[in-house]
This record gives sequence, C-alpha cells and structure tokens, in this order.
Amino acid sequence: MAYRDRNTVERAINLLKQNRAVATRYDKRTAIYDGTVQVASIRIWLRDLTRSKNTT
Repeated sequence: MAYRDRNTVERAINLLKQNRAVATRYDKRTAIYDGTVQVASIRIWLRDLTRSKNTT
C-alpha cells in the first residue's frame, strides 16, 4: 500500500518537473515559486480532465 502511494507521489513530482520553471527553481522568492507550482499543477489537472472527457 505504501509503495503504491509513493509511486503516485513520485509520478506527480515528475509531471511537475516537466515544467521548466519548477524543475530549475527559477524564482527566488518562496511565494512566487509556490505560485508557479500551483499553476503547473492546475495545468496538469486540466490536461488530465480534458483527456478523461475525450475518452468517454
């Protein structure tokens, strides 16, 4: 069970790292970096949402 959860977290982090700004930590301020991570997460979520709607 723990391995499955760990795998899910690792895959999510790898998806986030596909965004260059997240992977390189280009922003120096923590609040700006957190915003970048949130925007990247929303983009991933929306992309997944549109893919799931196209398959049904």
